Amino acid sequence: MIIDWIYGLVGGLLIGLGGLILLIFNERIMGASGILGQLIEGKQDTENLERIVFLSGVIAAPLFVLQFSDFSKTNVTSNTIQLVLAGLLVGAGTRIANGCTSGHGVCGISRLSSRGLLATAVYIAAGALTRVTLRTFRELI
Repeated sequence: MIIDWIYGLVGGLLIGLGGLILLIFNERIMGASGILGQLIEGKQDTENLERIVFLSGVIAAPLFVLQFSDFSKTNVTSNTIQLVLAGLLVGAGTRIANGCTSGHGVCGISRLSSRGLLATAVYIAAGALTRVTLRTFRELI
């Protein structure tokens, strides 16, 4: 039986490897929200195909893995409205922060970017504060 933390370790290594490959071969930072944002904004340049391929891989990889593993049991809600709202809030947050966790956390910290370090510290602190607040609120009910 594979220990659950191994999935996180392998996933993190693959994200880091993807960021490294994009940086070495294209001299670009792997920020998924930036890549998606440039595609949605309709930025017309020669990198649109690259953006589409990258985002297709982000969508296809989990679907591929699901063919070999059963990840149906999660701690995530099955409430579709909550999931959509959470996704929209994450999207809004990445626009406000000029990047997402892959951009700031993986690529920013590895390049010792002060903006990446600060953004990562802020979103980790916000997540911890949210968790503590929700746990406290749940105990009061």
